[in-house]
Amino acid sequence: MQKQTLFLVTLFAWGGLALGLPQGSSAVELIAQSRPTSASQRLNELLREGRKRVDAGDYMGAIALYQEAASLDGNNARIFAGIGYLKARQGDYRAAVDAYRRAVSLDTNNADFAYALGFSLASGGDYSAAASAYQRAIQLDPRNLNAHLGLGVVLLRQNDYNGAIRSYQQVLSIDPRNPDAYELIGALYLQQERYREAIEPLQQAAQLAPRKSSIQLKLASAWLAQNNLDAGRVALEEASRLEPNNPDIHFEIARLRQAQNDLQASLSAYRRVTALRPDHIDAHLAIADILTQQQDYLLAIVAYRKLIELAPNNPQAYYRLGLALQTRERRLEAREALEKARDLFRAQNQADGVRQAEEALRRLR
Repeated sequence: MQKQTLFLVTLFAWGGLALGLPQGSSAVELIAQSRPTSASQRLNELLREGRKRVDAGDYMGAIALYQEAASLDGNNARIFAGIGYLKARQGDYRAAVDAYRRAVSLDTNNADFAYALGFSLASGGDYSAAASAYQRAIQLDPRNLNAHLGLGVVLLRQNDYNGAIRSYQQVLSIDPRNPDAYELIGALYLQQERYREAIEPLQQAAQLAPRKSSIQLKLASAWLAQNNLDAGRVALEEASRLEPNNPDIHFEIARLRQAQNDLQASLSAYRRVTALRPDHIDAHLAIADILTQQQDYLLAIVAYRKLIELAPNNPQAYYRLGLALQTRERRLEAREALEKARDLFRAQNQADGVRQAEEALRRLR
């Protein structure tokens, strides 16, 4: 099996890592600063009602109330932090960054606000600015583990491996039994293709957090990259036991079975993936390819057409559909599919694909 085959890219969304914003209760417990009676009464009403909306899960309503509160008290950092927290919960990281920047400017010595700004910046993809915010949080609170972990993540995203390692080691100097730090060290080694070195920190992480499926997935990746299929299978099975409805786990199991040439087990696992995540393009493609390999061309044609519905600009889907149609003597449909594949390959500057499609078209003549 090729070393890169089972490198789990999905894990580098940092699945399972317990980084997040400061607890919502502290972020939205807002206290009106001293103001004239009528204004302070209205402000407190807005904050109380906003908190009720948060507790009810009505973030949009809560944000509207907090924004009105901010118009009454523009110097209350906690109001802006509350808005930032709720915007981040909604996935609107740009707005969250704006709100947290206002909070940080009003309360420059609040480590939680600096950390939350870093989290929002990182979630929005601004890793350089996120690193600066995390560093400020660490300066204010040197024992803030999440700030150290977050800094390590964004440094790794910028390929600063030494800086990332230093951040994780700093976490372990504060908390020697922190599983996240060990997991991220293992992930760093995986990204560098230092698979043998990844094993020890990942095993330590697994001992400290035996119920985290993401650790088992990384362990599987490390073992499989070294062609230790048995250890990789054990890790994948443990990950599946811990999180039976995770499509990424079943996808890796399917790929392992396929590499072992157990096509029926692989097909079942890929179908499990599409049941859990119906738009999983790679799983649909693998299903169609296995059906083709099994010479079940009719079902393969159906599978390729399903894939094309999901990914209409995927040239490989059209190319392989054309080949499957050709085996059924459906020459006109095969030509249409192959011509579409050729055009898509050409539009995507895939010269090898263009040559393959043109060769298949010549064989149809």
